[in-house]
Amino acid sequence: MTSKPKYLASLVAALVLLTFAALPAGATGEAHGDGHAATAEHAAAEEHATDDGGHAAEAAVVHGDAHGGEHAEEHAEEHDQYHLPNFISIFWGDKLTGDRAAFLDPLFSAIAALVIMTVLLRVASRPTDAPSRFQVAVEMLVDGLYGLVEGAIGPTARRYTPYLGTLFMFILINNFMGLVPFLHASTSSINTTASLAICTFLYVQFVGIKENGPLGYLHHMAGSPRSGIEWGFVPLMFPLHVLGEFIKPLSLSLRLFGNIMGEDKLLAVFVVLGAGMLSFAHLPFGLPIQVPIMFLAMLTSTIQALVFTLLSTIYIALMLPHGDHDHAAAGHGH
Repeated sequence: MTSKPKYLASLVAALVLLTFAALPAGATGEAHGDGHAATAEHAAAEEHATDDGGHAAEAAVVHGDAHGGEHAEEHAEEHDQYHLPNFISIFWGDKLTGDRAAFLDPLFSAIAALVIMTVLLRVASRPTDAPSRFQVAVEMLVDGLYGLVEGAIGPTARRYTPYLGTLFMFILINNFMGLVPFLHASTSSINTTASLAICTFLYVQFVGIKENGPLGYLHHMAGSPRSGIEWGFVPLMFPLHVLGEFIKPLSLSLRLFGNIMGEDKLLAVFVVLGAGMLSFAHLPFGLPIQVPIMFLAMLTSTIQALVFTLLSTIYIALMLPHGDHDHAAAGHGH
């Protein structure tokens, strides 16, 4: 493979866009607002109890217990016992709530991005006449990703491999980080997966407008009608195609989020079960029954990163002009 530094640098440039993909959850303010409202209602109930006597006091106790149960459920949701701890949650402890918890996923996404940028910049800065084993391994990975994209798109795959290859590596490293002790997979959060899906959605629409032109893009969204009957179905096909474009990022984000979140919870359950098996001995560790699940999670994490990348590749291929597909098919036929 002839992997040039400029080609690897383009991967880094695409990675910068994904560094800020994991947006913090915006519901923390609402949670704080509900907490203040519940406190105000509880205080009002106590004041009403002082004025009216025993019956009001009893009502206030019941009212307070109800709000206390709601707060207990919210607190349990914020501190999920079926989630393995990471070094951030261990350091902050119970203080990891609100804004601090909201930036947990972006922090680990940034760590994954820094790892990829460090590796690619190290490989790009080395001379190619005497490559090291590490450099050869990275170039083989890039070459494999290029071959994967080329098989779906054709000769123009080099234009889109930087984004798609970076997307694969970013998701894969994030998935694997959830299997490392004291680290966290940010792809187990819907904020991260939805942000990645939105990036893919915007990139696909950009490619469609750039390659087809504005009028060609609208013609494509209308179903590429040619005959009079096809033009008659445009009022029906155009809304369906637009709806389909918005459904694609939704399916991408939910699929990745559900699988990685399920892996994390399954590992946490097995860790708890392993600790419970040796609880009679009062040891600070348990049986490592989660190890087989970790090997299975490595396989499924790779598959999920590959599925996300392949679907993104197909979405780009569907946006390209039909002439590119015919040329690609002819090339594969030869």
